[in-house]
Amino acid sequence: MDERKAECRILLVDDDQAITGHLAPFLERAGFAVAVAGDGEAALQRIAELTPDLVVLDVLMPRLDGREALRRLRRAGNWTPVILLTQVGAPVERALALEEGADDYLNKPFEPYELVARIRAVLRRSRAGAPSLAGARRLSSGALELDRQARRVLVAGQEMALTAKAVAVLEYLMLHPDEVLSRERLLDAVWGWDYPAATRAVDTRIAELRRVLHDAAEAPQYIETLIGQGYRFVGRVGAGT
Repeated sequence: MDERKAECRILLVDDDQAITGHLAPFLERAGFAVAVAGDGEAALQRIAELTPDLVVLDVLMPRLDGREALRRLRRAGNWTPVILLTQVGAPVERALALEEGADDYLNKPFEPYELVARIRAVLRRSRAGAPSLAGARRLSSGALELDRQARRVLVAGQEMALTAKAVAVLEYLMLHPDEVLSRERLLDAVWGWDYPAATRAVDTRIAELRRVLHDAAEAPQYIETLIGQGYRFVGRVGAGT
């Protein structure tokens, strides 16, 4: 493939050759220039050599796992966007992945089209050489501020009373600004598929957020509803420490 015509350079890291052998050509057909590495050590070397625009990084690998490779990247001040491929469905495990500096994560097994969509979404919101929103302690949009460590939501400096699940939904929305998030994806991210909740639980928490934040559904400042598709955070999101 002619790399000059590619949208960006992707480093695909997985020790399973059956996966890389299938995904690499698929990503190339989607318009990306793709390089492959088989473990975390090789990934760090390839990142230094190639300076890819984005890394798709499996977690469970020999020699050096994906999370440790990610931690080493971030400690070195390298903020190349990273999407982790995980096999853990618990929301707490995925929250840890984001805290460690991942820009997004995708659970195996997944549809290749979903990976392409996630890659493009991460690239749209990434800022060259700057930490990702996922690594920020505070997220802000206008008068709205979310302290991720303290789990506090403030509007114009005043703390808002929200349930823990509503805060988690708001956090996920703000971490993926201008991206359409289905109810199923929000349910998976916040509740986990092993939790006995239906997609109606997502709508209930969105309604709570709108009520507390005084965000009108007809003219949203923060959360937009897309009929038949899901929700989107429409405000501009900034990161703080």
